[in-house]
Amino acid sequence: MGFLRKTALAATAALTTRQQGNEAEDWALAHLEAAGLRLLERNYRTPGRGGGEIDLILRDCDGTLVFVEVRRRGSAAFGGAGASIQPAKQRRIVFAARHYLLRLRSPPPCRFDVVLVQDGIEWLQGAFDAG
Repeated sequence: MGFLRKTALAATAALTTRQQGNEAEDWALAHLEAAGLRLLERNYRTPGRGGGEIDLILRDCDGTLVFVEVRRRGSAAFGGAGASIQPAKQRRIVFAARHYLLRLRSPPPCRFDVVLVQDGIEWLQGAFDAG
């Protein structure tokens, strides 16, 4: 009986974390749209295991395709939201972006932005590159 109870508690905690992530993405999207960007895709995933996921894909006013990673942290402990985007995570985002670009006939200029949600919203344009 204890196992089932622990499993139910873990599922509830995971759902809460997912809800918090969705809320952070909503805030980030509202911030970016207010700045003039237009949403193209949300939570784009590559097929299969081991691929990548992009929280938001938007088009900037100048035509640039913007791949956005949204990070939320409750505190600055362990480096805060920005420190949680390690090189391995960046590689998965770039992998997913390349997969997305294969769908386009003529890919536009692109950039990788990060939106940090922690004591407000911080938008880091060109936070990393595909290299």
